[in-house]
Amino acid sequence: MFKVIEAFSGIGAQAKALERIGLDFEIVNTCDWDIGAIIAYCLIHNGGIAFEKYADITDEEISDFLQNQTISMDGKKELNAGMISGLTADLKRILYIAIKETRNLVSITDVRGQDVPEDIDLFTYSFPCQDLSACSYWHGNKTGISREAHNRSGMLWEVERILLEMHENERRLPRFLLMENVTNILSSTHREDFNDWKSTLEGLGYYNHIYRLNARNFGVPQRRERAYMISILCDKDLMKYMYLSRYFDENNLENAEIASKYSTRSFRLKDVLRLDYNNTDYRREADASQPNDTPSREKILQENDLLYDGESIKDICVNTVTTRQDRNPNSGVITYDNGIAGKTKWRYLTPRECFMLMGFDEEDFRRVSTCDPDFNVGKKLFTTGKLIKLAGNSICVDVLEAIFRQIMEIDEMLFE
Repeated sequence: MFKVIEAFSGIGAQAKALERIGLDFEIVNTCDWDIGAIIAYCLIHNGGIAFEKYADITDEEISDFLQNQTISMDGKKELNAGMISGLTADLKRILYIAIKETRNLVSITDVRGQDVPEDIDLFTYSFPCQDLSACSYWHGNKTGISREAHNRSGMLWEVERILLEMHENERRLPRFLLMENVTNILSSTHREDFNDWKSTLEGLGYYNHIYRLNARNFGVPQRRERAYMISILCDKDLMKYMYLSRYFDENNLENAEIASKYSTRSFRLKDVLRLDYNNTDYRREADASQPNDTPSREKILQENDLLYDGESIKDICVNTVTTRQDRNPNSGVITYDNGIAGKTKWRYLTPRECFMLMGFDEEDFRRVSTCDPDFNVGKKLFTTGKLIKLAGNSICVDVLEAIFRQIMEIDEMLFE
């Protein structure tokens, strides 16, 4: 049994990829403080919310538990005690069950080295990219992963703290680590800080290998390039270092031909777009993704890729799926007219389409979208914008599948 901890787990792209390659694995813990992500993860990977299992837990017990958690509605700011009290009883119960059922450690700032079991095979950490992204740089934010910045991308150093606490207490470190983030982390702007992080891992006995991988090379109809770093615990064993250097030279996933050998499927944009508007769910989602006709939206139409023009469908999205579609640039637009005055004659990708472009199944999206509690009276949790944000913050499952296949090969050669 391959034991895994997903830090910054989101909606569980890692678990989805491990499941799809058929590995015998266990997610020992997840770790995420975003309420929507916590609940969506449980719905996708546990199949629903186990109300009956927790029927004897009182609302008061649930409220007391949540008051002791560091949780967030938007993934940016912590909810204070009053805000948590103001959440509906229904949402609080669902959230409580989701945390328990996914063994969620919640905020990484509250996790200690002693909380991490010693028999972990893989620890994944896809920490927030907001302060590393090019968009952040354009707005004058150059803090990146600086230790002194204390920003969202600085959550990387919480991972360091946990590993160092484990090491100082002579607890066995995870055999594999996997980082995912925007490629800007590799730029000259952030090189010194990233080298600092790599040096920490090397000092702990890890061998690091970095990839810049584009999802389109793994059968995904989306140009989405991200940085990945696989770290393997070698305890400074020279023979293992030599093997790993040769292995990555011969099996470089940055080579499109090699990437295709590790891919398990290929799909096109036509397999993702939901254009049958006789389906009431597809039509409702299309309507919700059709913006008001304004000059700024006209500019979006003119400056972004037309994915479907009423007759033909592009093969891929030129731009990556991000946390917002109502922006310029975005992932592309689709011809659509429901006849409502004041609306554009096109729409954005729907949340369902974004989930599928990230490698999730339509059933995964259905599970999330059909469980939509109010977080305040009359205010739903899983809005169109929230669902798109969950997809945009995730990782392409198909890329992870290839990486995990390589980790399995390395594991078999070095540790079995």
